[in-house]
Amino acid sequence: MLSIGEFSKICGVSAKTLRYYDEMGLIHPDEINPENGYRYYAIGQLKKMLFINRLKSYQFSLEEIKSVLQREADQAEEQLYHALTRKRKELREKLSGLECTLHQISRDIGRMEENIPLMSYLDHIEVQLVAAKPVRMLSMRRMMSREDYAGGYETFFSRLYERIAVEKLTLAGTPLTMYHSPEYDPAGNDTEFAIPIEEHVQGTRVLPGGLCAQAVLKGAYSGLTSVYARLREWIELEGYEMADSPYEVYVTAPHQTAAPEDLVTEVYFPVKKTSI
Repeated sequence: MLSIGEFSKICGVSAKTLRYYDEMGLIHPDEINPENGYRYYAIGQLKKMLFINRLKSYQFSLEEIKSVLQREADQAEEQLYHALTRKRKELREKLSGLECTLHQISRDIGRMEENIPLMSYLDHIEVQLVAAKPVRMLSMRRMMSREDYAGGYETFFSRLYERIAVEKLTLAGTPLTMYHSPEYDPAGNDTEFAIPIEEHVQGTRVLPGGLCAQAVLKGAYSGLTSVYARLREWIELEGYEMADSPYEVYVTAPHQTAAPEDLVTEVYFPVKKTSI
C-alpha cells in the first residue's frame, strides 16, 4: 500500500487533485483509515493513474476520461481506439488552427515592420453589390451552440448529401449556411444548413434572389468575422440596410482541400435601400 503522499509523488499528481479525482469517481483510494481519514492506494492502481495522466496529456477532459474508464471490459479496447481516433482528429484541427494563427501573426508583424497599420487589412476586403438568383435548396435548421459548430457542419451536410444520393436528386450548387438569429449567442444560434438542388421535394424551400452585398474570404474561417464587419460597414456607408438573414456559400469546402488557406467562402448580406 502507498500513502496518498507516496502515490502523489510517484504519479506526479498532487494530493489535492487525487482527492478531487476521488470525488469525480475517476480513481478511489483502495483504503481509508476510519480513525484518521488517511488515504492509501494499492500498487496496482499506479497503472490506472498513469493511464489517466496519459489521457489528460492527450487533451481529454475529465468527463471524457471518466466515460472511458466506465466502459465495459469487453468493449474497452475498441471504445478506447475510437476515442483516441476522435481526439487525434480534434487535435489536428486545433493544430491547423494554431498554424493559421501563427501565419497571421507573422504577416501582421511583417506589415507593422513596414509601418502598415495592423487593422488596415479591413480596407482591402472588397465588397460588391450583386443580384443573387433564387435558389431551391434542401435544408435542415437547428439551434447550434459554439461547441456544436465544428462537428455540426460535417454532420448536417453529410445527412443532406446522403439524402440527395439516396433519392437521386440533382445538385445545383455548393453548400451554404444561413444564420437567422438576430444576435450571436454562444449557447445557441438559429442556423440553417442547405444544399442547392433542382428538384422540389419535402424539405426544400426557395432562397429568394435579390440585392446582396457580397464579399469573398480566401482562407481560414477565422477570417469571417472581419468580412462580416466590413460588409456591415459598407452597407451603412452606402445607404443600405439588412433585408434578410446573412448566408455563406462554401465555394471550396474543407473536404476539398487540406490547406485552410485554399478555402474560398462567399458571404452574402441581403440588402435594401434605407428608407428615408
